Amino acid sequence: MPTMLDTLSPPHAASEAPSTIPHNLEAEQALLGCLLFDNGAYERLYDGLQPRHFYEPFHQRLFAVIEEQIRVGHLAEPIVLLDKFKADQAFQDLGGIRYFADLVDRAPPAANANDYARVIYDLALRRELIRLGGEIAKSAIGEQDAREQIEAAESQLFSMAESGSSSTGFVSFSDAVAGALNHAEEAFHRDGGLAGVSTGLTDLDKQIGGLHKSDLIILAGRPSMGKTALATNIAMNIAKNYAYEPQPDGTRKTVRGGVVAFYSLEMSADQLAGRLLSDASGVPSDKIRKGEINPGEFMQIKEAAMEISACPLYIDDTGGITLAKLTARARRLKRTSGLDCLIVDYLQLVTIGDSTMNRVQEVSTITMGLKTLAKELAIPVIALSQLSRQVESRDDKRPQLSDLRESGSIEQDADIVMFVYRESYYLGRAEPREGTPEHLTWQEDMDRTRNVAEVIIGKQRHGPIGTVRVSFDANTVRFGNLASSHLYESNYE
Repeated sequence: MPTMLDTLSPPHAASEAPSTIPHNLEAEQALLGCLLFDNGAYERLYDGLQPRHFYEPFHQRLFAVIEEQIRVGHLAEPIVLLDKFKADQAFQDLGGIRYFADLVDRAPPAANANDYARVIYDLALRRELIRLGGEIAKSAIGEQDAREQIEAAESQLFSMAESGSSSTGFVSFSDAVAGALNHAEEAFHRDGGLAGVSTGLTDLDKQIGGLHKSDLIILAGRPSMGKTALATNIAMNIAKNYAYEPQPDGTRKTVRGGVVAFYSLEMSADQLAGRLLSDASGVPSDKIRKGEINPGEFMQIKEAAMEISACPLYIDDTGGITLAKLTARARRLKRTSGLDCLIVDYLQLVTIGDSTMNRVQEVSTITMGLKTLAKELAIPVIALSQLSRQVESRDDKRPQLSDLRESGSIEQDADIVMFVYRESYYLGRAEPREGTPEHLTWQEDMDRTRNVAEVIIGKQRHGPIGTVRVSFDANTVRFGNLASSHLYESNYE
């Protein structure tokens, strides 16, 4: 005699109707039977499974009730659940308490519950893809801008792809210790002993240990201090140093340097590339821009272009990009080409697209979003930031944490806050009258500071704060290592 399970899911339904919407009622029944038989199986389920992933509406409601019962510490078994479904017509149509009994009688071993959960989740994604495909086809007929449709579809696709993948749940302390030991071992075997990605600036690396995965690094400074120049130097140093090892599954494991994404929200990709060409060729960027170069310098530029063009550095110069688009594009690059470092120039130009938020709330949402992205993709994220004008009103122009615009959220979410400061910039605008004793002193100060910049670490969650001195070439807008080593002072917070 056929049971209610046979009525709901004919054994040959899949072969008789191969074109139906993807689903597997047998897998849903098997999982629900496991849970009703052994509530402990719930703790071993795939973390991303939700009631909406079930195809049969009654199964959605049943899983939701089982989940609720278990989460509050109550027993979820047929007799207890009977009262919750007495008025449910679908439950009565399926046979009532007999249906629950059949689910338990046919329940497979609880150890298989997670396998069934993943099957259900995968089929739910397939159904969602079909739905999304229909929506894309329908919207394509409308009058909405095609590029906007592509962005919207891309965002939905990658949100779907990432859903459930970033949640890892609890990690045992032994696993966490093993992970920390692996990082220490990698640093021990890596040249220079760095645990993170090298910035290419030796003294800065000594102070911060390189750029670490999952860290949000804020690089701030007043206009003309060289924030973008330092960021592009770091980006190129990482990309030029890129080396990888192919893995058995076809993926690449970065062993040195990395793939870099650079969101240039203020400068165009051409302008940014021009700066990098000046840096690589040694030809002043001002001469390149004005066309005041000779044939020899032009050949230098061509050779530099050939050398750096193969570097894995990707530039997105979309102005006023939203956090959602920035995140979606970073995820896509991570999937398609790999991604080891992301740079945003600069923080205050990213938008949320929510007119109800004030600027402080918006910046707070952006910094939280960038920190979440850094953890999700396991990469360092460097976000450039402007400083408030109150710096200019002080005698000592060196910036501090309170100078950050909308500083509360930025300071709170960042793992490292660095400031770029060039004393020569301010000295050059305060030249005394020539021939005076003050002018001689000023000239000495200018000679001392002309090619030197300071990177001030105002916050470091994992190490000391302090000041690192680096070289700065104003002609090529390039930061580099000073000839002397150990030119930094540090203090622990």
